[in-house]
Formats: sequence, C-alpha cells, structure tokens
Amino acid sequence: MRTYVFPGQGAQQKGMGSSLFDEFKDLTRAADSILGYSIKELCLEDPDGLLDRTQYTQPAMYVVNALSYYHKLRETGLVPDFVAGHSLGEYNALLAAEAFDFETGLRLVRKRGELMGRASGGGMAAVLNASETEIRTILAENGLDSVDLANFNTPSQIVISGRAEDIEAAKPLFQTGNHLFMPLRTSGAFHSRYMEPARVEFEEFLAGTSFSKPCIPVVSNVTARVHEDHLVKESLTKQMVHAVRWSDSVEHLLEYPGMEFEEIGHGNVLTKLVEKIRRELKSAKKKLPRVAEKTTESAGEMVRKWNERYAVGTRCRSTTGNYGDLETATAATVLFGHRAAVYMHGYRGYFDLQELQPVPAAQ
Repeated sequence: MRTYVFPGQGAQQKGMGSSLFDEFKDLTRAADSILGYSIKELCLEDPDGLLDRTQYTQPAMYVVNALSYYHKLRETGLVPDFVAGHSLGEYNALLAAEAFDFETGLRLVRKRGELMGRASGGGMAAVLNASETEIRTILAENGLDSVDLANFNTPSQIVISGRAEDIEAAKPLFQTGNHLFMPLRTSGAFHSRYMEPARVEFEEFLAGTSFSKPCIPVVSNVTARVHEDHLVKESLTKQMVHAVRWSDSVEHLLEYPGMEFEEIGHGNVLTKLVEKIRRELKSAKKKLPRVAEKTTESAGEMVRKWNERYAVGTRCRSTTGNYGDLETATAATVLFGHRAAVYMHGYRGYFDLQELQPVPAAQ
C-alpha cells in the first residue's frame, strides 16, 4: 500500500517548482489570476523577498505541491491508497482526493494564509529529545500552562506554541540534559488557542464553499484518522487551533501491511520525519520487550473474546469521539504485535477495541 504525503509551511525554498509552471501553464495562469501576482516569479526568483511570509508561503507551497501531484499522475498514472499532508499540506491531500478543485483549494489557502499572516505577538519552537509527557510536566511545573503543544512531528520532536514571551521563558527549561530547543521563524502562535479569532473568521469563509466526498481516504491532522466526509470543513477549522498529530497519523498508516510513503512537492522534510518515526517506534519496542510480550498476550485475549462475541458487521460507537455510526468490516486482529483492533466501515481505518462500544441490534 502507498500513501502520498504533502509538506506544509517551512519546506519552501526559492527555486521550487522549476519546470512545473511551464508544464501546467493553464493552472499557473489560473493561480496568477486568483492571487494577483506571478506565482512562478515568486517561487523561482522571489525578487521582493516575500516567499517566507506566511500569506505568500502558503499559496506558493499549495501550488507547487498541486503541480507536483499532477506531474506524478501524468508520469505514472498511479493513484495512492491514502493521502495525508502536514498542516497546509492537508489541503493538497484533499485536492488529490478531489474534495475540491485546484482553484477552490487555492482560494481557501490564500484566505488561510492571510488570516495566519495577521497573527502577531506569538512564537513557536521545536523541542527535541523530549516526550509529550516530559514537555507538559516541565511547562506545568514552571507555570507555563499558557503554552500549547502545536505539532507532534515524531515521538521526540514536538513543537510548542504560545505568546512570544512565554516561548522565550520556556527556552532555558529545554536546554538542559539531552533536550534541544530550536525557535522557529514565525510571528504567530500557529496551531494553538491564540488562533481562535482566525479560526472563527475562517469558519465563516468556509461556509460558502462546497466540498465533494473524497475519492481517496485522507488522514486528518486533528484526529490522525481518516476524515469523515461530513466533518471535513469542521476539521479544517479546528486544525488552526489544534495540534498537528503527524506522528500519530504516520503510526496509524503504518498499521496497514506493507505501507510505503512518498513525498509529493518540494523537498524531503516529511520523508525524513517518516523515517525518524519508524526508527523511534522500533526503538521503543526494543526497550520494553517484557512489557511488549505481556501486552501481546493481553491483546490476543481481547481479540479472541471479541471475535467470539461479535460477528463481522457489528454496529459500534466510539467512546473517545463523535464518529457517528460505525460497523465492523473484518474480524478483530492484533496489530504490531500489541494492539487489539478492528477495521471499520464508515471510518476506513482500524479502531482500538478498548475505544468501542457495540450497539445492541434493537437500537
């Protein structure tokens, strides 16, 4: 199986897109018309130094990602089994899944970039070699509950987001031991509570846009699971104030046998993150062999009991979120040697047995 992944803001670089603009002249002209400037000139020459400014970065990345995808289709004819994108890249994933057309997606991204570009007084930083639990504990113990966790890039690479002064106050806390602290170039506290005004305005803008049912399963940044068709708009607005759960998204996709990833767009940022996630997951399992063995037995027992009691086609509800009506598509199984799960219709993915409540037939 194969997943195409699309990078987001931060992967931009002058010169990106190269021959794509001439290959897809009609789409390039359409982009120029919507944006009011030459997207080719911005990406290839950046004469005014605007490429790193959010309101320009986001449309530029979207266009290059989109043209890269269309080039891939033209070259190979291969349609992936899944698509996913990091933050802004999720719009390209939805475009690839035909949830909207190129022009509609660009208008959404242009508005998103404008709203996020207005944000000021905020900051973001990557914390390396620290787990989610460690980061939350350190922030809480030092009175920095005002800082949010914004991007879960890998199990040990997490981005924090908040007011500029709070990010600065957090800096010395993550410069001890093995921790590393890397400030990011941004004036906004993206993917945090501080983007709520932008979320509200973007939600109003999205209300006038129609979405089609994705023809390829698209993994949501917010839930790290496949988008529910009727909740795509809601998820895109939530994405502005919620963390990007990239590590969880990749781990979920790795549950599918033989899953491979291919980055579509400029650079290899996501390729490196996927490789790092694979290594860290493998390393975590090696460190706790006895625990893993015990968990495997427990998962196997859970699967046995579930399959004895519930047939394929059993209706269920989630105990952890509002996913609507679900129905098992397969028998339960043990994934990765430790996870008891079952594949669901209406969800197009696996669900932990511990997160499910079967619905009596009479209901």
